[in-house]
Amino acid sequence: MPRFGAIKRKELIRYLKQLGFEGPFSGGKHQFMLKEEITLRVPNPHQSDIGKELLSRILKQARIDRETWEKL
Repeated sequence: MPRFGAIKRKELIRYLKQLGFEGPFSGGKHQFMLKEEITLRVPNPHQSDIGKELLSRILKQARIDRETWEKL
């Protein structure tokens, strides 16, 4: 169960796949993942974790609430 906080990019992708997203696919400056009509850009923080604020924005764009995230 992921806690709501800093997370590694690789773990974020794994959890998004568990929630039905496909990818990541190459595109422009950032990779992206798809689920139905949602296109979600995946940041590439280069050797550092994705912070809590950025995770919050990503989950909002992915239409994933905090309860669903923490139940994984």
